[in-house]
Amino acid sequence: MPIDIVTVPCLSDNYAYLLNDGTTTFLVDAPEAGPIIDVLEERDWDLDTILITHHHHDHVGGVADLVARYGCTVTGPRSEQAKLPPIATGWSEGDTGGTGVLSFRVIEVPGHTLGHVAFHFDKAGAVFTADSLMALGCGRVFEGTPEMMWESLSKLMALPPETMVYSGHEYTAANARFALSVDPDNADLQARAEDIEAARNAGKPTAQVPLSLELATNPFLRAHDPALQEALGMQGAPDVAVFAEIRGRKDRF
Repeated sequence: MPIDIVTVPCLSDNYAYLLNDGTTTFLVDAPEAGPIIDVLEERDWDLDTILITHHHHDHVGGVADLVARYGCTVTGPRSEQAKLPPIATGWSEGDTGGTGVLSFRVIEVPGHTLGHVAFHFDKAGAVFTADSLMALGCGRVFEGTPEMMWESLSKLMALPPETMVYSGHEYTAANARFALSVDPDNADLQARAEDIEAARNAGKPTAQVPLSLELATNPFLRAHDPALQEALGMQGAPDVAVFAEIRGRKDRF
């Protein structure tokens, strides 16, 4: 049975994701309860399990209300357990969960926070990256280091290119403006920026894209690319140094 993935806009620019295989419903992150409950009620779904990616409030703010309403199980990164709502299962690198099309593998992606995890549903061809890899960007490095974040992104870059990436915020238009500032001659990026503008003008989300598109257009994933290195004046520099330069420029943008 195919998986049904529903994007749920929350707060001002967050996304939560509901996954249903016909009998079981998972939720990735819970920024706020109201919009998630609305979708569950509209589709007549119960909520079985919440998968938390990291401890920031805009990803866990709705957990308590959802647990009170549905009695669902809450899980999250083991190393951030002390900062999370009470969890039944703590996840670490390589842990697996779920069954059938809803089976997943945990990928540790520290950088934004030290315990951030992503959930790779390989049978569904989807990875939920929250604030690690984001559409045309990556999360700010709040708790980790650029080296840590580059290693995390490198793990995600190694997934099958057809994998759909579901990230945690609608930052894509702003990310596109920055990407063009460092990679102005990238024809794929230019076309994508136009598509993003059209989608946002139509009120459509843009933070859910194939990894292949990210690999072609996201400057944070292209630190190894000679053309981008040349544009930055960093020909032959180590990939992680190029990534750190791009991250620093984005923080000042």
